[in-house]
Amino acid sequence: MSEAVESLNFIEHIVEEDLKNGYSKQDLRFRFPPEPNGYLHIGHASSICLNFGLGLRYNAPVNLRFDDTNPAKEEQEYVDAIKRDVEWLGFKWDTERYASDYFQQLYDWAIELIKKGKAYVDEQSSEEMAAQKGTPTQAGTESPYRNRSVEENLELFESMKAGEFAEGTHVLRAKIDMASSNMLMRDPIMYRVLHKAHHRTNTDWCIYPMYDWTHGESDYIEQVSHSFCTLEFAMHRELYDWFLDQVVDSKKLRPKQREFARRNLSHTVVSKRKLLQLVEQKVVKGWDDPRMSTISGLRRRGYTPESIRNFVDTIGIAKRDNLIDVSLLEFHVREHLNKIAPRVMGVLNPLKVVITNYPEGEVEWLDTENNPEDASAGTRQIPFSRELYIEQEDFREEANRKFFRLKLGGEVRLKSGYIIKAESCTKDTDGNIIEVQCTYDPKSKSGSGTEESLRKVKGTLHWVSVAHALKAEVRLYDRLFTDESPDTHKDKDFMEFVNPDSLKVITGYLEPSLSEAKAGDRYQFQRLGYFCVDPDSSDEKLVFNRTVGLRDTWAKIQSK
Repeated sequence: MSEAVESLNFIEHIVEEDLKNGYSKQDLRFRFPPEPNGYLHIGHASSICLNFGLGLRYNAPVNLRFDDTNPAKEEQEYVDAIKRDVEWLGFKWDTERYASDYFQQLYDWAIELIKKGKAYVDEQSSEEMAAQKGTPTQAGTESPYRNRSVEENLELFESMKAGEFAEGTHVLRAKIDMASSNMLMRDPIMYRVLHKAHHRTNTDWCIYPMYDWTHGESDYIEQVSHSFCTLEFAMHRELYDWFLDQVVDSKKLRPKQREFARRNLSHTVVSKRKLLQLVEQKVVKGWDDPRMSTISGLRRRGYTPESIRNFVDTIGIAKRDNLIDVSLLEFHVREHLNKIAPRVMGVLNPLKVVITNYPEGEVEWLDTENNPEDASAGTRQIPFSRELYIEQEDFREEANRKFFRLKLGGEVRLKSGYIIKAESCTKDTDGNIIEVQCTYDPKSKSGSGTEESLRKVKGTLHWVSVAHALKAEVRLYDRLFTDESPDTHKDKDFMEFVNPDSLKVITGYLEPSLSEAKAGDRYQFQRLGYFCVDPDSSDEKLVFNRTVGLRDTWAKIQSK
C-alpha cells in the first residue's frame, strides 16, 4: 500500500487526503475550464490529462467548461477547436458547460452583495483605480465612491445592465480590504461594461463578469470538488475563497482551488496572445500550422494523441514552473510512430541511377515488410526497374572507408532488392553529378536464399523506381524559434528569434503504394524520418509533412 501512495503526484495526494477526511468518491467532480479565446496548446495538454486523468482514476465525472466572459476575444471557432482537441486526445467529458450559462445567477448574487454592502459601483478611470490600489508595500486608498448607499449602487448597477453607460466608465467592485497585503483583495472588479455581442448570448448582456468572480462561483454551481489551476493563480486563491464565502450553502460541497506548475516547451511559445500574434502577422499559416505548439498544429504535423499523453506522463505534475526540452516531446512521438507507422520508401533529393545490365522495359515486383516492429503488418510489393532514384547524399565519386553508401567501384544493397555496383557517373556543365551508371548482381535478390543474396555489403539504400514514382510536395518543418526560450528576454521581442528556416518545401518521389494515402495517415520514410499526409492533399497532388526525423539533429547542432 505504501508503494502505491508513493507513486502519487502531489495533486493526487490532495484528493486522497480529502477522501480520508470526509469526502466520499461520489463527491468528486473535476473540470477542464479553457477560455475560448484561442486554440489549445501543448501546455493545456498537461491540464487536460491531469483533470481527465483524475476522472478516470477515481471514476468521477469531468466537466468541460468554457470560461466565456469576454466577448471581445472569444469565438465559436475556438469552442469547436477545443472540443475537437480534447476528444482527439482521447478524453470524454461528462457535461459541456459555459460560464455564460450562469450570467443570470452571477448577476443575482452580485445584487445580493450590493444589498449587503459588499459591492459598489465605481466610476473612476482605470488609471485612477490603478493609482489608488497602492503597491505591494503600501496600502491602497479608498475610492471616493466606495461608500455610496445601497440604493444608489443598485440603481447604477441596473443602469450598467441596461446599457446606459459607455465602456470603461463604470464598474462593479467588491468591497473587501484596500490595505490587504494581497493586492487582488483590494476591491477587485466584478463587472465591466462591454457593448459587444457574445458568441452564445448575443446582445442579451452588456455587462460581463470578471474571471475571478465567475470561476469559483461556476465551480460551486457545478459542484466541482477540486479546481486545479496553474501557479499564476495561487495569489487568486484567497479571492476565490472570499467570493465563495458570500454565496455557499453549508449543506452543499464547497470547491477547493489548488495550483500546479506550468510546463513550458523549449523553442516555442505557449501564450495564446503570442500564438495569435504569429497567426495575425502571418509568420505561420494559421492556428494549426505544423510549426505551432497548438494541439491542432501537432496533430496536423503527425503527432499521435498517445505520444502527447506519454509526454505529459513523463514530465509529471510539479510545484515549480520549468522549461521542458522539445526533444523530449519529439522522443515520444518517434517512440510511438516506430511501433505503428508503416515503412515506405521515398527519395527527397533525387539522383538518377541506371542499372545498365538490367533489361530495358522490364518491371519486377519485390516483396518488402510494412513494419519490422509489427509482424502482423504484413508485406507489400514495390516495383523495381532499370532506372531508379536514390538520395544525392548516398553517392560520392570518392569516399573514405567510413562512407558506407555508394561510391565508384563500391557496392551497396538496395532495400529489399539487389546488390549494385557503381561503375561510372555523368556530370552536368557545372560539374554536378546527375546520373550514376551501375551494374547489378541478378542472383543477389533479397530473400531469395541464394549464396549471392547472403553476401554481406556494408550499406543499404532506399530507392524508388523512376517510372513508377509518385511526385509529392514535402514540407520539411523545423523548430519555429532558434532560441530555446524566445519570450524570456527582457531586452528583445520574441519575434526576433523566429527561425527563417522553419519550413522548407521540396518535391519528393515516393513509391506508388502511397497513391491511396489519406489525410492524417502517418508513415516512416525509411532512413529519412516520420511523415504525415497533410489535409491540403488531393487526388491530383499529395502533400506530406515531416513530423520528426529519425534522430535528434538539434542535439548535434547545440553540442557544436
